[in-house]
Amino acid sequence: MSGQLKEVRERIKSVINTQQITKAMKMVSAAKLRKAQMAIQQARPYSNKLTAMLRNVMRYVDYGDQLVYNRATEGLRPAVIIITSNRGLCGAYNSNIVKEAIHHIDTKYAQAVQSKSIRIIPIGKKAVDVLKRHYDPALLERKFLDLGERIEMDRVYEFATFLMDEFRIGNFDIIDVSYGRFRNAAVQIPETVQYLPVPPPKPMKEKKQNIVPNYTFEPDEDTLLTELIPAILKVQIHRFLLDNAASEHGARMTAMDKASENADELLKELRINYNKARQAAITTELSEIVAGAAALGS
Repeated sequence: MSGQLKEVRERIKSVINTQQITKAMKMVSAAKLRKAQMAIQQARPYSNKLTAMLRNVMRYVDYGDQLVYNRATEGLRPAVIIITSNRGLCGAYNSNIVKEAIHHIDTKYAQAVQSKSIRIIPIGKKAVDVLKRHYDPALLERKFLDLGERIEMDRVYEFATFLMDEFRIGNFDIIDVSYGRFRNAAVQIPETVQYLPVPPPKPMKEKKQNIVPNYTFEPDEDTLLTELIPAILKVQIHRFLLDNAASEHGARMTAMDKASENADELLKELRINYNKARQAAITTELSEIVAGAAALGS
């Protein structure tokens, strides 16, 4: 019986130590989340407005940049960027993004996977752990693996420039991005969007189709768009990374909070079992004492 009490005491001590870790991780993630949430809330309206402005201008302007128009060979040499975290302990967050990306690749680019003409660009070690088991490791481009760990503008712009250069010279025909879109601390939505070529604008309503705005460009149309389009594409990559960072911290905070609650429930159960075992041990000892006293008295 004493062995059972010792075992329960050790389990209680182990759960308490684990709970202290999960609570500390929750507090750290909560602090990081506040900063990351503020960053994405400030960047998202700016990015969305720039994207809407680009699509609105391209609706009425004939601009011949390769970044804008689809090619006849679109889809034969695709690239898929998959953004996850470097560390785990954030619930199903990373696995949901990778599942979404794998489903997208297997559905849309199955032929490219068979011909090994696809390039998969993981950002975050958790993506690599799964992808290298699902696809040929030679298809993975790991040059920008740690980009999500330190989201610095020069590194982000270097990555965006790399994508645009590869697209322009024809190494990529289409580029998609799979990431976790941040909604709040409890909800992160895995989604895949087309990055290049710039998706065409949605059809306008009939009442607005006859309205053709008269844009005035300074210094001139080609110069402005040549600078504007790459700048907007760089901002989009930055937004994807900020979304993913906020989603990671939100998912980890939620997961650690749930783990702490589960530890509380487990501690309650273990303490009840400990008290039952202790009472049983006391009862057994009392019975032995009474039996011994009765034997001496007889």
